[in-house]
Amino acid sequence: MKFVCLGYYDESKFAAMSEVEMKAGMEECFAYDDELRRGGHFLGGEALQGGEAGVVLRHQNGKAAVTDGPYSETKEHLGGILLLEARDLNHAIALMSKHPGVRFGPFEVRPADETINALIAQRDQAAGVGE
Repeated sequence: MKFVCLGYYDESKFAAMSEVEMKAGMEECFAYDDELRRGGHFLGGEALQGGEAGVVLRHQNGKAAVTDGPYSETKEHLGGILLLEARDLNHAIALMSKHPGVRFGPFEVRPADETINALIAQRDQAAGVGE
């Protein structure tokens, strides 16, 4: 089963870290990602720039309205995604609970919607995407 793991981070924790601490923490995360790769569990991932670099789109009055920055005023912001292969949710939890990134903020672990993803793959194939 595929899982999408949304990694959040607390900006105040990062601001309090020295550059050496930050690099060491990132290296721990990368090392664990390598361990997930060796086990066949790491399917991919993307780091995100800070929330201030993005926008939120929502439908208002019949059109898309754009709002700068993160959607909510929270302490934690989405920092990246990790795509994971696991037997089931409990296995995904066990794998991600060991990820050093959990110290920087929570991870939300959700099963991918394979039914909708299969429909998307069919559309991609019909459009010649990825050939």
